[in-house]
Formats: sequence, structure tokens, C-alpha cells
Amino acid sequence: MKAVKLREGIYWVGAIDWDLRNFHGYLTQRGSTYNAYLIIDEKITLIDNVKYYLYDEMIARIKDVIDPSKIDIIVQNHVEMDHSSGLPMLQKIIPNADIYTNSNGIKGLKLHYKQDWNFKEIKTGDSISLGKRELSFITTPMVHWPDNQVTYCPQEKILFSNDAFGQHIASSERFASELPMGIVMEEAKKYYANIVLPYSKQVQKVLDLAAPLAIDMICPSHGVIWTPDNIGEILAGYKAWAYNVSDNHRALVIYDSMWKSTQMMAEAIHETFEKLGVRAKLLSLQHNHISDIMTDIIDAKFIAVGSPTLNSSILPTVAAFLYYLKGLSPKDRIGLAFGSYGWGGQSIPILHQLLGDPKECGFDMLEPIKHQYIPSKEDLENLKISLEKNIKAKLEEQ
Repeated sequence: MKAVKLREGIYWVGAIDWDLRNFHGYLTQRGSTYNAYLIIDEKITLIDNVKYYLYDEMIARIKDVIDPSKIDIIVQNHVEMDHSSGLPMLQKIIPNADIYTNSNGIKGLKLHYKQDWNFKEIKTGDSISLGKRELSFITTPMVHWPDNQVTYCPQEKILFSNDAFGQHIASSERFASELPMGIVMEEAKKYYANIVLPYSKQVQKVLDLAAPLAIDMICPSHGVIWTPDNIGEILAGYKAWAYNVSDNHRALVIYDSMWKSTQMMAEAIHETFEKLGVRAKLLSLQHNHISDIMTDIIDAKFIAVGSPTLNSSILPTVAAFLYYLKGLSPKDRIGLAFGSYGWGGQSIPILHQLLGDPKECGFDMLEPIKHQYIPSKEDLENLKISLEKNIKAKLEEQ
């Protein structure tokens, strides 16, 4: 295993998880990486480490540059085990190394590994000298755990950004410029939508703190590295996502169906959005994973969700999606509940409540749409006429 040289004396020594397909419940069809970075200076420093089962790969890459036992400092930007579970094995090689992290990081590492290693607590604004280089720290609590921090090297203008700006991509390429930018940005958006989105207010603060820094390279903990060719693009993306810039002319129609009656309604709703010039996606929960749908929700203003009534409630697939959606907490969206039913009809008010209640998703709601049994062609035309008026009214309010 070879290290990848980023700058003179700075190397990527992480590991590639080619087979990863599920990460915290969202699909990672392209795998991932766990990035660790080695700095050769008067004090040899390792920034983060890797998931335990890829520890040997990281050590092999470090050995390509230097004897791992010579590492003096570990900077642990995040406690989560995909970044820290190699630490117990690493400590057997370098038991005297200083571990720099914040107070929540120290607490979290002790709770995870039941060890009292040589912790050195840092706060925002603190810095340490490695010799020719310095590292300074910014704590970034709740982006996306309480212990998160980022590390900046002013001499190299490198931001070691932890989970911020990351993507789940397994590749032999180390730089975003070496892959199609559309793929990299799509994976960065998916990562934001499924992990970082609930903490957008905290991201806004971090963007403000990082704004004065001169940055020529962003080295995240997952995926490929950003360079001057594309730093502006990912920063613009994060600003739009953090400040909730959705498109009034984008809609998602998300549904599941038992006997295709709700599907027929979903198709009519989709046609209505298209007629009004609102670009819409029709997404069956039988065929689209909730984590991929969340990537589209980043941009969409209108979120229509449909389910027939089953056992006086909604279909399990729809329930799973809505609770996933609630947890990720997109703001300032317009919701629509719809569905068919046989005799009870409870699914539609349940959907309306889950989408519209401030304690749930808190969307601004359109009038719900329901139909008993199978809608006729005339029923669907009437649905379109009524919905068109409601959508136009909402668009005029925006």
C-alpha cells in the first residue's frame, strides 16, 4: 500500500472501503474511504485514523513514508468509530503519543475505548507547533456530533475538515479534479442531505468561522480532496444547502401503493406540477431508497407524499420515509398529503399531520387529496384542476 503525496511532507495514508454499501441506514453505492493524513515535521503528526478492519491498510501506507512508531502527535477530529476505531491498535505502537482533541472528544474517546491515553484538550483558536508548520483548531460542535472539530495548517493553507465537505466514494483517485465533478458533487450533496442537514445552522457558523482562512486544499475524512479547481464549487454548494436554498419550481411526488389507486393519484399530481412548469420527480418507495430521495429533497420546494390506508394507518414504507425525513429536518418546504382508501381513510390525515405539524416536519401544507377506491378518469381530471389552483396560489405567495 502506497501513501499519496499531497504536499512536500504531507501524505494521505487512509484506507478504501470498496465494499461498503450501507452507512447509518443510507445507501453508499460507490463505497467510501476513511481518510487519515500524515505530516512529516519536527513532530510527526497523524490526523485521524481509520475504521478498525482497515487498520493494516493505513499502517502499510504510513510505513511507505516512515516508521509508525515515530509518530509524536495524533489529532483526533472526531470520535465516531469510522475515524477512531484504529486508535486502540495504534496506541500499542505509540503509547506515548499526545492525542489532541476537544473536551467532548476526550469524553467520547474515553467512553468508547475505556482508556485514559495522553489526551491534550484544545479549544477554538488554540494552535500547536510541529516545527516548520503549525496546526490551529476550530471546534465545530454538532456538525454532526458534539465532539467535531476541524484542523487548519496556515503554512500549507490546508483545512482538514473532518466530516464537512466529505462524500462516500471509493476510488483510486484522491482528488476531486480526477473524477467527473457531477458525480463528486452529487455524492457530496447526498452526504449533506443524509448526515449534515439537521445541523445546518451550525454549518452556517462554521462557514463564517472558516471564511477568513486562506484555503488551497480541503482534506475531508471521507472521499476525495478538494483543490483550487473545485473549492469554490463545494463551498457554494455548502452555502446553498446550509442556508436552505430550495427551488420553487422543483417538486417530489413520493408514494407507495397497494392496488395502484394511490399510484394513479401520484401520476396525476406529477402531471399537474409539470403543467405548471414545476420540474417534478415521481418516486415510488418500492423502487427508490429513502437516502436517495433525501438527496433530491435538498433542492425541492414541494414535497407530496401519498399512501393508501392500511390497518387504519399508512404503509410501513411511507412511515419509515416520513420518520427519516423528520429526523433530517429540511425547512421551509410545501407539503401535500394524498392517498386512496377503502372505508376508513385514516392515512390522509395521518400524512397531513406528520408533514404539517410543527412538532413533526413542520411544512406549509396544501389541501390534502383523498379518494375512495379507484379514481376514474374524471376523478383524476378534477384532482388536477383543484390542485393546479392550490399550487398557483402557493407559488404566488413565495
